[in-house]
Amino acid sequence: MASFFTVGRRGGRWCFITPDAQPFWSIGMNHIDSATLRHTENVRVWREKYGNSQQRWLQETVAPDLKDWGFNTIGWTQEVVVRGKTIHRHSRNFTFEEYQWLNMPYCHLLPFTETHQWEMETRHPDVFSRDFEDWCDFVARQDCGRMADDPKLIGYFYVDCPTWVHALPHSPKGPWFDPEKLKTDAGRCELSRMARRYYQVTRDAIRRYDPNHLILGDRYEGKAALPDEILLAAVPYVDVLSFQYFSTPDKVCPDLQRWHALTGTPVLLADACAPGRNPTNYEPMIRALRELPCCVGWHVCGAYLKNRCRGYGFRDEQERLDEAMVAAATKANQETAQWANATLA
Repeated sequence: MASFFTVGRRGGRWCFITPDAQPFWSIGMNHIDSATLRHTENVRVWREKYGNSQQRWLQETVAPDLKDWGFNTIGWTQEVVVRGKTIHRHSRNFTFEEYQWLNMPYCHLLPFTETHQWEMETRHPDVFSRDFEDWCDFVARQDCGRMADDPKLIGYFYVDCPTWVHALPHSPKGPWFDPEKLKTDAGRCELSRMARRYYQVTRDAIRRYDPNHLILGDRYEGKAALPDEILLAAVPYVDVLSFQYFSTPDKVCPDLQRWHALTGTPVLLADACAPGRNPTNYEPMIRALRELPCCVGWHVCGAYLKNRCRGYGFRDEQERLDEAMVAAATKANQETAQWANATLA
């Protein structure tokens, strides 16, 4: 009988537990997209080295790189590719086959809603509608139905930086829920009811097709308004609380601890770079997270390849290394693996 990733306590702290019952502190790479190798100026690399094969690229270069650099998880694979005033979009999600080619533990994002803070083109959904139920069922049927038996899958994310009660200044959509309503008890109750419905419908859709894997939920923007009502509504329906939080350890760690204290749920820093993308800041960041007993891992906002939109990556579009960051990350990641083996056993 197959086993799957779970989450639990080892060595007095939270961590993931692998299918073979070993403690696992997740060190993930986010944003893995090959399209930056297909500009007219550099497509030769893609054609001659990989024969126009995504499978060869993932198996021959990406997976060996990540393992050599001490990463043990494929985080969120989508990469920002257009970041304008009217269009802000990410690359497509990975398929089941692409995760198999990588042959590493991975997390997968389910696009139940388009409420992330950069998305400007889709209406906010009515979570009480049959339309929302039907869409969630399709998303889960499409992805979870194929991934349900894969022991390499850690769990499912939902939305990246959902705009529950905040919005970026240039966004024409505004927040999903009017923050002015939070000034009253009735408004806070309304938000709780809406959030509970959202998390119940999404959870039920997943469990209809996949009873096995963890639910990692929304990847909340840690620097934006995040009412307690949302987190408390999520708790019965998720296994881990996930956050994007770009800041220094002295700001990130107390907030992660506070959210854990509120909910009793382990936390994952699901998207963050070394502060300032400075290689010397990588080790202090991962060490501070290791010292946080409620934290189950850090998924690094890479990207794997530097594209012309993000402008940063561990390799550039000619596949040349950012040697300083790779060296710093490799050393700190390997030290973290040694710490996990010694501490979480």
